[in-house]
Amino acid sequence: MPMKVVDSTVSSFGGMFEKFRSDAPNYKVNFILFLADKDPSTSLSWCPDCVRAEPVIYKKLEASPEDVTLLRAYVGDRPTWRNPQHPWRLDSTFKLTGVPTLLLWDSNNQAIKARLEDHEAYLEHKIDALLSSK
Repeated sequence: MPMKVVDSTVSSFGGMFEKFRSDAPNYKVNFILFLADKDPSTSLSWCPDCVRAEPVIYKKLEASPEDVTLLRAYVGDRPTWRNPQHPWRLDSTFKLTGVPTLLLWDSNNQAIKARLEDHEAYLEHKIDALLSSK
């Protein structure tokens, strides 16, 4: 089955996350990917780690034989993300420190099962380990 991808922003995340949580039991593997917005002048992410990690993450998730859903959550532009009061930095569930951050969501416990932080989210063997730990 093809990977299902849903996009959200900081302002739309609440509703999108609730839908993601309610749909999660319908998929074998559920991920949330926090990443930087695209720069409108270049159509590329302002975050070099995101530029490096995104193609690797998508390749691995799309190649999975499992039914995968991916909620992409865009953190905003660089100044928005750099604000120490960014809601996802302060959120007790997500506790983001960098982007990209890839989270494996446990639909049974409605909690994060595993995560890859910005410095490791592009590593294929780490993504494979997340996929196999479902």
